[in-house]
Amino acid sequence: MLYPQRFQQFTTEHADAVAAMLCGFLLFLGWFALHLNWLGLALLLLPAAYVIGGYESAREGLTTLFKEKELDVDLLMIVAALGAASLGLWKQEYHLIIDGAILILIFAISGALEGYAMRRTERSIRSLMSLTADTARVLRQRSEEMVSISELRVGDEIVVKPGEIIPTDGVILSGYSTLNQAAITGESLPVEKTVGEEVFAGSLNGYGALQLQVHKPAESSLIQRVIKLVEQAQTEAPPSQEFIEKFERGYARFIVIVGILLAILPPFLWGWDWETTIYRALTFLVVASPCALMAAIMPTLLSGIANGARRGILFKNGSQLEMMGKVRAIAFDKTGTLTTGLVKVSQVIAFEEFTDNDVLTAAASVESASEHPIAKAIIQAAAELTWERAIAAQALPGQGIIGIVDEQKIIVGNGTFIKKYVTNLPAALQKTAQGWEDEGKTVVWVARENSQSGIVNCLGIIAIADEVRQEAAATIHQLRKLGIEEIVMLTGDNHRTAQTVAKLLGIDRVYAELLPEDKLDVIRSLQKHYQTVAMVGDGINDAPALAQASVGIAMGVAGSDVALETADIVLMADNLEKIAVAMKLGKRSHSIIKQNITVALGFIVLLLIGNFFGNINLPIGVIGHEGSTVLVTLSGLRLLKK
Repeated sequence: MLYPQRFQQFTTEHADAVAAMLCGFLLFLGWFALHLNWLGLALLLLPAAYVIGGYESAREGLTTLFKEKELDVDLLMIVAALGAASLGLWKQEYHLIIDGAILILIFAISGALEGYAMRRTERSIRSLMSLTADTARVLRQRSEEMVSISELRVGDEIVVKPGEIIPTDGVILSGYSTLNQAAITGESLPVEKTVGEEVFAGSLNGYGALQLQVHKPAESSLIQRVIKLVEQAQTEAPPSQEFIEKFERGYARFIVIVGILLAILPPFLWGWDWETTIYRALTFLVVASPCALMAAIMPTLLSGIANGARRGILFKNGSQLEMMGKVRAIAFDKTGTLTTGLVKVSQVIAFEEFTDNDVLTAAASVESASEHPIAKAIIQAAAELTWERAIAAQALPGQGIIGIVDEQKIIVGNGTFIKKYVTNLPAALQKTAQGWEDEGKTVVWVARENSQSGIVNCLGIIAIADEVRQEAAATIHQLRKLGIEEIVMLTGDNHRTAQTVAKLLGIDRVYAELLPEDKLDVIRSLQKHYQTVAMVGDGINDAPALAQASVGIAMGVAGSDVALETADIVLMADNLEKIAVAMKLGKRSHSIIKQNITVALGFIVLLLIGNFFGNINLPIGVIGHEGSTVLVTLSGLRLLKK
């Protein structure tokens, strides 16, 4: 029973795609039957293809006509297809029924793609919703009570235990912990939070229990604002889309009006007989149908999408491939995009007679008792060395950790913490540590107490950093050569770290310490100046900006589910150099589409003129119409080449 249920669910959710596939299948069977002169069977199969493939377009076209008093391409397609079928039955030229069915199939496929885009939007919103907790542990009358998030009120006090998700925005009343806010702010390291500081819903609590006070309604929390921003940005149609829709309706209105006039006026103006008049009017609808114009665009975009897929670039929307060639400014998220997003040991400096291995093994011995990301980075760096776990390890949040190894006390922590045990830190190491901090790196000091003398000696220092991607600088250079006018960086990290990365890569402007809505504002500001703007990101905090940007680009491996769902383009291998490849594909597709539209319109104009003066009969009109369609289709397939 499971398989039928899944099949029913698929056909319900993807009815548009199923209709397109059935239309194509029936069209093929009808063509095959007609080829074998099984006329009766063909005349059963082809009308079925018309009904199944054209039902949704006919419904939308008629709805637009009756409710909005507007003609659109959907209705024009139905009229043209039925016109071709009528001509085919009238003149017993049954291949014209095939032509009409092909036209319907093209529109059915287009409708299926549009349905996919809508479902993708819904999935991205559901992914965001999964980050929020359904319940919260509220303190009432000195006891804990689990209540729904919707029941929380401003002033309520809630308890969040280690490892739990913060249920709503609030201020810490008591407790101390580190919070993983990467989903919200994109910060590469967990943030230490204590009494009086604000925490955000969707953050993951570390090792400390927290007591919070709700200071804003749950529906106004940061994660809820992110959800609303994504919904709003994804439903706003860009100016180019609005222009296309207006053009389609104007084109449809013009063709239908001219078709009606051609079916009525010629007998009165030029003395044509009614059979010739109706014949030419229906021929006009066939040759003026937008098949060639549609073929001028879709095959090109699909070829570009296939080309990109071979290179590890996933285009989710064909129009975004063309849009990529028009981008004038690009905004990059820092953590996980321009950088790897994984903190690592970048440098180790030992003091005097000690070695780098002495520093790493001592630090790893005590850090093995910690789950902090910095501890994991140190343990990874010392993976190939021999060391033993410390005993009686004691962590002091925000300061460091102490443990015993071979009856010697090992102290690991920041400079302030180490100064409690080492009276005079080496001046050379202090100068180096200050330089590392200016570069945005985290500095870890390592010291060891001599079990006999009780003197604490400084072993050395370790630099922890989120490394810049190797290809980042080359990518920035390539984008400038392709005509990008401005490149900016958006990050939730501090200004000092952001400026260091920007200077290293040659980025024009930096916006630091941003929340998701701040990134969205920057994208909107860039769009006012440059119109077409791309955003490259990987985190949930990037989702609103990715949705608002003209083209949203997500990192495929490192990216969050929400970023992948929201973006228009996904870099499957997390290789930034693929952005330049995508831009080249976009520029080529835009150029080919312009060429194809010129050819398609040229053929339509020639066919219409010939039809008006009676120099083109129906077979020649169909050949010209279909020939132009094939020509622009083959032209679009050029984009399959590397």
